[in-house]
Amino acid sequence: MPLETESKARVRALVADFRPNNGDMMAALHRVQHEFGYLSQESLEVIAEQLDMFPAILYGAASFYDEFRFEAPAQTTVRWCSGPACRLRNSNGIRDAMLATLGMEDLHEQTEDHRVGMVLGQCNGCCELAPMVWLEQHGDHGPEQTPVGHMTAARAVRMARALRDGADIEEAIDA
Repeated sequence: MPLETESKARVRALVADFRPNNGDMMAALHRVQHEFGYLSQESLEVIAEQLDMFPAILYGAASFYDEFRFEAPAQTTVRWCSGPACRLRNSNGIRDAMLATLGMEDLHEQTEDHRVGMVLGQCNGCCELAPMVWLEQHGDHGPEQTPVGHMTAARAVRMARALRDGADIEEAIDA
């Protein structure tokens, strides 16, 4: 029997209280992603073993939802709001300015150094802040999101440059 990796042992401890045929699949997926920031193949195998399922079933369920990811997140993730209020106030221009500044062609990409990633964020009803983005950093206690509203294309470029160059969230907001 091969030695168990530290991350595999951690996943095993995280899902130890979940039981097969008890409706625990989504809770187990959320718990592991909250801890690690993503669902690795190794973690899906451990969860599947604990819940007496095939890993493919877990992958199928997790891949249905946009909030689950299968690769480690960037140090900072920009969640771009695509809601109607934001779109009416040029959020597409803000998205395009940030992508160009970060050297990305589309959402769901990361810079080569994994410093900054950009994803679609679903509208959360903060329309008075439109257009907006959320800056998300993954710390020891899961992701921490900071909303940044009243964006302009110029502010988006300054923020993207600051993040690209290694600034933390607070420095990037003030850029």
